[in-house]
Amino acid sequence: MTATLPITSGHSADSWREELAATLRLAGPLAVAGLLQMAIGAMDVMFIARLGPIELAGASLAVAFQGTMIWSLCGLTGSVAALIAEAIGRRGPAIREVRRATRMAMWQAVLFGMLAMLACFGGRWFMDITGQEPEVAAHSAVYLNIIAWAFIPQLIANVLRSFVSALGRPFFATMIALAVLPVNFVGNYILVFGAFGIPEMGLAGAAWASVVTGVVTMLAFVVAIFRDRRLKRYYVFGNIWRPEWEAFRAILKIGTPVAVTIVAEAGLFNAAAFLMGNIGALELAAHTLALNIAALAFQIPFGIGQAAVIRVGYHFGAKDRDAMGRAGWVAILCGLVFVMITGGAMLFMPRLLLSVWIDPEAPENLAMVSLAVSYLAIAAAFQLSDAVQAVAMGALRGLQDTRVPMAYALLGYWGCGFTLAAYLAFYTPLAGRGIWIGLALGLTLVAIALLQRWVRREKLGLVRH
Repeated sequence: MTATLPITSGHSADSWREELAATLRLAGPLAVAGLLQMAIGAMDVMFIARLGPIELAGASLAVAFQGTMIWSLCGLTGSVAALIAEAIGRRGPAIREVRRATRMAMWQAVLFGMLAMLACFGGRWFMDITGQEPEVAAHSAVYLNIIAWAFIPQLIANVLRSFVSALGRPFFATMIALAVLPVNFVGNYILVFGAFGIPEMGLAGAAWASVVTGVVTMLAFVVAIFRDRRLKRYYVFGNIWRPEWEAFRAILKIGTPVAVTIVAEAGLFNAAAFLMGNIGALELAAHTLALNIAALAFQIPFGIGQAAVIRVGYHFGAKDRDAMGRAGWVAILCGLVFVMITGGAMLFMPRLLLSVWIDPEAPENLAMVSLAVSYLAIAAAFQLSDAVQAVAMGALRGLQDTRVPMAYALLGYWGCGFTLAAYLAFYTPLAGRGIWIGLALGLTLVAIALLQRWVRREKLGLVRH
């Protein structure tokens, strides 16, 4: 192992400090990359919000539909990180195993990306059957028909991000996300409002800007891999047409439950957008703003969870049970510390956060801001639950334990969370606030179940190789 991929052992305070340092070295760049990635999405919302509430509502439904698929498929293909970490923990560089797994993950990115594109092309039908307003549904269909072309480059970029991170180069994810941020801004500015001889395209321009950003991100990872001596030696683009079915099946075995879990969670939040759409366009717009802030805050525990996959995975490959537990607990505690800060910001300065997207003092925005502030107060309350479930899920994935957590997610998010959200929204005076209360309950139940499973990992036999 190299200095960038340390595996600590023992029970001393030094071992805990070393694990904390190793986790932060991974989690820091990944969390920042996630924040920058969300900033790109937030930038899209800023441009679209200036087109009007109907356009914003239409785009939010489209992003909810497309986002559920892209996040779930990123979870599936990104599960290659657990296999890479295990292989390195077990036998050092493991060049052949890493190359085969990464190649098959890229195969899956193309295959499932094509299927997701077809789903987007039929998105208008989904908007209609869920009872969305015709004008809002029409805008959603325009956005979906274009954003579909971003699937394959985004998924390939996600595979390469997992590859470089598992090999101790997470800073590439940060640098690339930072580099494409101005690309997205310029693309939105030119295509949405028209500039430099290019006509104004409105909502369609925002979608095309996202496609361009996805392609540039993918190409940037390719260039980074070729220019880094350590990454280049894995030759992940060599023999790209050669199948490695064992690796293909291994990714599917671990990644399919991860994808279903993400559909359960992301689908819960995105389904909330459709519930909001049935209440009214104003509530939907406020929900979109509040959810963007909550999603930005979530990138910190999400990045820590990604680091937990890799750190626990290294120790899993090395068969070091004590180090597995240490890596998981360090990550969980880090997540809790950071979300206390973000939760406090949502609770005590919501209008300042909203001002990033809109003018909260403008008369035409007062009703929307009032709703968004009330939603953020509830979001602040479930930040701890969100952090625990995200990081504990990552630690369990490092043990390649994904099926039971998937069941927890389905039952918690949908059996309880969505059911309560729908009931409170339409059968009580809480309306939109009831939806957010349902979201909070679903997250909390799943967090408790996952934490209990992590605590009992030895008794459940999860640490056996």
